[in-house]
Amino acid sequence: VLPTAFPLPFPTTSTVIMGDVVRMHFTTADYVIFTLLLVASAGIGLFYAFSGGRQRTTQEFLMADRSMSCLPVSLSLLATFQSAVAILGAPSEVYTFGTQYWFLGCSYFLGLLIPAHVFIPILYRLRLSSAYEYLELRFNKTVRICGTVTFIFQMVSMFASYFLCSIGVTGFDLWGAVLAMGLVCTLYTALGGLKAVIWTDVFQTVVMFAGQLAVIVVGANQAGGMAEVWRKAVNGSRISGLDLNPDPLERHTFWTLGVGGVFLMLALYGVNQAQVQRYLSARTEKEAVMSCYVVFPCQQIVLCLGCLMGLVMFARYGEDSPLDKGYVKTNDQMVLYFVMDVFKDLPGLAGLFVACLFSGALSTISSAFNSLATVTMEDLIKPYFPNMTEAKATLLSKGLALVYGLVCLAMAYLASIMGSVLQAAFSIFGMVGGPLLGLFCLGMFFPWANSTGAVVGLVAGLAMAFWIGIGSFVMRMPDSLPALNATVLPLFDNMTTAAMTTLVTATKAKPSGVEALYSLSYMWYSAHNSTTVVV
Repeated sequence: VLPTAFPLPFPTTSTVIMGDVVRMHFTTADYVIFTLLLVASAGIGLFYAFSGGRQRTTQEFLMADRSMSCLPVSLSLLATFQSAVAILGAPSEVYTFGTQYWFLGCSYFLGLLIPAHVFIPILYRLRLSSAYEYLELRFNKTVRICGTVTFIFQMVSMFASYFLCSIGVTGFDLWGAVLAMGLVCTLYTALGGLKAVIWTDVFQTVVMFAGQLAVIVVGANQAGGMAEVWRKAVNGSRISGLDLNPDPLERHTFWTLGVGGVFLMLALYGVNQAQVQRYLSARTEKEAVMSCYVVFPCQQIVLCLGCLMGLVMFARYGEDSPLDKGYVKTNDQMVLYFVMDVFKDLPGLAGLFVACLFSGALSTISSAFNSLATVTMEDLIKPYFPNMTEAKATLLSKGLALVYGLVCLAMAYLASIMGSVLQAAFSIFGMVGGPLLGLFCLGMFFPWANSTGAVVGLVAGLAMAFWIGIGSFVMRMPDSLPALNATVLPLFDNMTTAAMTTLVTATKAKPSGVEALYSLSYMWYSAHNSTTVVV
């Protein structure tokens, strides 16, 4: 039984334990560490705003003068979609269902090797700023505009949900956190350009690793060491074997994770503008390719840290979780509860983990701002104003980054009012990554495909994605509504997981017909939707 003075991770809400209402409070050290994160991030942006070329050209502001080296590019690639959803989601998944999720790491090899040797060489040698310029060169301007609008729709819909997932569970006052993060993120993105975004990503990646490692080391020590953690995980059936069931309706098997995950990784690391822009900012094509190779071990480390944290959580609570006791309402809150429990006698470390969460949010959102400003400028404005001066174009690019920052704040506000229904919609919007992957594959691998086929294919892919996604959500809502918050998986770009993984947890008879289509594992969505576009 926890003492009633134990600080819970929700100061804006109250929780009843043993008849007493308790609230979380951070120590001064926690607030200092959190503040230092924001100050350091803003400082990096200001440094690049007033150094070098001072962001006076669109090439410097949007493409970092194509001067970045391999290491910062690779860490930025890692951080861009290593959001707070991932940091909270992986431990929750492993605690609840075991280590089967680890087999997603098998998809990383092909999911990064193919972009390195197929997508990067094509896009880099064309000296593009926007990935969607390729679609005009291959098809026509209509296809380019369709791809750009689809991407904008995806990112604007998604990053507000990232925002709320990141801040809604940290225990800070909601709108204090929104304004602090939103203003700092908008500031360094709009002033410092891509260089500031990449170098803050590097800094924030280090903070993320430090926060996760601190929890694992201290938690494992309190549990009696890693050997004891492993023993309890084995006894609790949390160490999963290799499941070779080929059924695509099964939520997690080796095939859904290891093969279906390849298409998810291709949609993320092959054609997503936020990632492509980092490749294109590298000094040489070789550095761009090497950055893809460096991401591979980093992703494996991130995956292992998430799994280890979940096992340490299980060693501490076993089957008697804080969620079952009613101390928290969702699994992501349970992770924070665990962190506060582990660090209750260690001032400052809880602040480090919250800084870790905010780092994930900042890196994701700043990348969204920058990539959205780039595609809007390069695809929707420059082609219609070819005589625009460089000074005006740069100023307009900074203004676009600022506007997208304000749009994110507004959408986060709307999401906080409308609640979980809108957040589920945001999750479904992540499914457009698959159709975009299909559109690029159609152009690169099928020389007889024409512009009409490209537009029809994209529309068909999006229609299929929304039909299956929304149909699955609606069909299962009555059965799984009490379990909607059971788990949130860390699948970076494809936010479908936040809604879809929890909609397949109910044990039911084997579906058939249309129900079988609605029951397709969310890990196959990207493969299914991209194939629809090509067909």
